[in-house]
Amino acid sequence: MRELDVSIVRDAVARLCVAANTRLPEDVKKAIDEFRSKEDWAIAKGVLENIVENYLIADSENVPICQDTGMACVFLEVGQEVHFVGGGLYDAVNEGVRRGYTDGYLRKSVVADPIRRGNTGDNTPAVVYTDIVPGDRVRITVGPKGFGSENMSAIKMLKPSDGLEGIKKFILDTVEAAGPNPCPPMVVGVGIGGTFDKAAYLAKKALMRPLDVRNPDPYYAELEIELLEQINALGIGPQGFGGLTTALGLNIEVMPTHIAGMPCAVNIGCHATRHATEVL
Repeated sequence: MRELDVSIVRDAVARLCVAANTRLPEDVKKAIDEFRSKEDWAIAKGVLENIVENYLIADSENVPICQDTGMACVFLEVGQEVHFVGGGLYDAVNEGVRRGYTDGYLRKSVVADPIRRGNTGDNTPAVVYTDIVPGDRVRITVGPKGFGSENMSAIKMLKPSDGLEGIKKFILDTVEAAGPNPCPPMVVGVGIGGTFDKAAYLAKKALMRPLDVRNPDPYYAELEIELLEQINALGIGPQGFGGLTTALGLNIEVMPTHIAGMPCAVNIGCHATRHATEVL
C-alpha cells in the first residue's frame, strides 16, 4: 500500500488548471495546422491562422487561450493500492482548483446554484470523475470546459431499432444545430451505451483522448473517420464562416448497454478543447 498526501494532489490540480488553460494540447495544434493547409477558402484559412496566432501568444506569454477558462472537470484514475492521507481527496481537488484559478488569474465562471446563481468566486466546485484502477499511481487530468460548446451538447435515448443510421443522424443533427455557436472548428466527443448518465460521461471522456488516437475497435475507428468527414462536409467552417473545417476530430467511447436501449450522447468541444495530465 502506498500512502499519498492529498496536498500533493492539491498542488498537481492547481498546476494542471493553469497548464490546461494556457497550453493547447499538441494533438489539437497539429490538427489545426493540418486542416489549415487543406483549406481553400480564404476566410476559413484566415480564421485558422488567427487561431494559430492566438495559441502561440498564449504559449509565449503564459496567458489563457480563451477568456472562458471553463468549469474544471477533473478525471481521477486512482490505483487501488493508494491510501490517501492528510485530508479528504475531493477537498484537496477543490482546493487545487481554487488555487489554480486564483493564483493563475483565470476567470471564475462557476455559480453556486443553477437557478439562483451567485458566483462562487473561486471556480469551485470542480466536476470530479473517479475511476479505481490497478496499481499504486494516481493519474489526474484536468479538462476546463467552456460553455459555449457545452451548451450545444445533447443526449438521446435511441431505441435499438434506430440502429447505426439513427446514431449517425443524431450526431450530425446535433453538430448542424450547433452551427457557429461552439466556436468551430469543434471537437466532437461521442458516448454510446451504458445508461442515460453513463453515455454523457463517455462523451465527455472522449474529448480527453488525443485526436490522433483512434478507438481501439476497428469498427468504431472507421466510424470516427466517417463521421468526421460527414461533419466537415456540412460546410459550417471555422467560426461559422464556411469552409472545409467544421471539426478537428471526433472520438467515440462505448460500453455495453441494456437490451432495450441505445443511449447516445454528443459532447461538443470548441477549437480550444483543453486538457492537461499528471501522474503521481
